[in-house]
Amino acid sequence: MLTFLKNMFDKKPPQKERLPFYDIVCPYCFSKYSPEEVVFRAAHHREDDEDYALQEDVILNQYRNKFGLDDIEEIEAVIDPVTIPEENRIVVDNVLVGLTDKYGVVTKRRLCPKCHNELPITAGKAPSNIISIVGASQVGKSVYMTSLIHTLQNTTANHFNAACMPLNAQISRKFRENYEAPLFERGQLLDSTQKEKRQEPFIFQFIFKDNERAPLILVFFDVAGEGMVDREYLEIYAAHVKNSSGILFLVDPLQIRKIRDKIQLNAGDEPGEFTAKYDEPREVVITMFENFIGYEQESKTHIPTAVVLTKSDMLHLLKEEDGEYIKSNSNVFRNYVHEKHLNLTEFENINGEIRRFIEKVDRPFKDALDVYFTNTAFFAVSALGSNPVNQKVSGVVTPVRVDEPFIWLLHQLDYIEGRE
Repeated sequence: MLTFLKNMFDKKPPQKERLPFYDIVCPYCFSKYSPEEVVFRAAHHREDDEDYALQEDVILNQYRNKFGLDDIEEIEAVIDPVTIPEENRIVVDNVLVGLTDKYGVVTKRRLCPKCHNELPITAGKAPSNIISIVGASQVGKSVYMTSLIHTLQNTTANHFNAACMPLNAQISRKFRENYEAPLFERGQLLDSTQKEKRQEPFIFQFIFKDNERAPLILVFFDVAGEGMVDREYLEIYAAHVKNSSGILFLVDPLQIRKIRDKIQLNAGDEPGEFTAKYDEPREVVITMFENFIGYEQESKTHIPTAVVLTKSDMLHLLKEEDGEYIKSNSNVFRNYVHEKHLNLTEFENINGEIRRFIEKVDRPFKDALDVYFTNTAFFAVSALGSNPVNQKVSGVVTPVRVDEPFIWLLHQLDYIEGRE
């Protein structure tokens, strides 16, 4: 009997059947294509052959220009596999992973055919599951991203027998210097992303120690929030959201007029200063509809979407014993750690409570979500654990429930199971 119970509780999450290969979604430009369409960067250069000489890569520089990055003046040539005989192509697990060029030199540097950035090693061998973060200006996307990745790297990954790793050393350095160290070591709030300062995506991999489970690619686009309601700007990112496997849709309580009117902001903030700054959450949904949802079948998206109420620590200012909005003993104020599986009871409690809360305070937004999204769940998180004063966090940064929306997405994508 004990063995039976042990087997019952030690079940692995349901394994999707492994396909011979998977379509690739480039984590840089979010184009989608089959693995046989990749091209390669030569592993050497030659001065006596113009095809293999160092040269400008126009396609790569066009991509870099979109993000305000400097051109790369000279780089090794791009090799199209079509020019290489069949016997000189290296195929592993039905995926083209390398080739031997006409000089007998092997290259395994696979590039996206659309933007010429180098692809992750797992591209094509495992599903390209990309998670994207959206939300209007001022909702705290940069702070949430930093807090989430910090939590995934330091605790969550370990709870799910995995590791959360940056895709390369450059991303690791940039994330640590510009995001993690200022917030977690110095308690400084991050400046909101400027629209003209376009950030290249931050790419992390959530890699399970069990080799049978494909890694999950986490792509965080620190998109300037104003861009979410600026049509031209959003078109660059429409492919990013459209080809995502999961969406984290962030909503700041202060975007919602009823809450704004109810919360008396701390002294020091000029009265009325914040009213003009916020876009209504519904406007972000409408922009997403115009840019990609409207072109989907039945004008709906089936991508699992976690609707995340940020800055939940501010809701302390609303709580009452028999609160109209938030009760004093609400789950919102209590951190919960999910280990090995999604605790469905905890999830249902928070999902139900926030769903009802949003319905009360912003009915038009809730209706817009119901119309355009077929799979949503609701969460409340505090990336910092307290309300900062003068751009500084007092005391230690202590995130509350910050990884729960991500864990729900893991469950939706069949990476982990849920249990009562």
